Amino acid sequence: MVKRKNNWSESKIKRYIKEGRGQGELSEYIPWIKIQDFSSKGNATRNWGYKTRRQHEFLSNIERDYFLLLERDDSVLDIREQYPLDRSMTVKIAEEKKIDHSIDIQTDVYIPMTTDFLITLKVNNQLTYLARTVKPAIELEDPRVIQKFEIEREYWERKGVDWGIVTEKDINKNMALNIAWANKYYYLDDLEEKSYAKLLLKLIENSDEYDNLQSICDQFDKDYNLEIGSALTYFRHFIARKLINLNLEERVVVAKLTINDIEIYELEEGKIDYISS
Repeated sequence: MVKRKNNWSESKIKRYIKEGRGQGELSEYIPWIKIQDFSSKGNATRNWGYKTRRQHEFLSNIERDYFLLLERDDSVLDIREQYPLDRSMTVKIAEEKKIDHSIDIQTDVYIPMTTDFLITLKVNNQLTYLARTVKPAIELEDPRVIQKFEIEREYWERKGVDWGIVTEKDINKNMALNIAWANKYYYLDDLEEKSYAKLLLKLIENSDEYDNLQSICDQFDKDYNLEIGSALTYFRHFIARKLINLNLEERVVVAKLTINDIEIYELEEGKIDYISS
């Protein structure tokens, strides 16, 4: 197998720009760095973004988990990962601060810097942006990493964008796991499933306060002659689409849930009709 060359050259950078990397928004955005650019990246993953309607590229599990939390946040409108910084500006900042800018020693080319996430939010009806670097906490002990972070911090300060560092200590792992678990069924396959989902939601809404959720789901599958686990699929869909609310900061164990643990949002007329859209 031919290994990919990870060296930087001016022609490679021009090619990336021509490909549209680091440009666009939402479904049109293309990250500057892609998993395929590496011959091996053990913890790299891809996740579908339901807000952006595109595949996202993550170079670590921490990045993926942080993305899942952003996806769940109603104030977040767009998530752009591996966002490139203006190279002329980062080189200038490095010179001013007497910090060595990263250079490809084989080509003598300044390596483009990226920020892990550029986030678009709507707060109080106003658009705002956050830049976030996501790294393992242990890396913050590396002086060279801190130097590069200083370039990044200064860059975003000059752009008027709030910049910060996120580590695994800032991420609720249970919540990330729960969101991933639910989001697998963000969409339902067909109108028949949509109809069953409506029936289950009404059943949960009208059940006694302490009814066990697992029992309700099992009985629902039997009553409608459905494949075992179908009702649970719909329940996960309800979480993903925020038709119901429950504590996601603790690992969701369906067998332990009662109706009392679940809050069903008051649905606007026809709101559930978007299911599977």
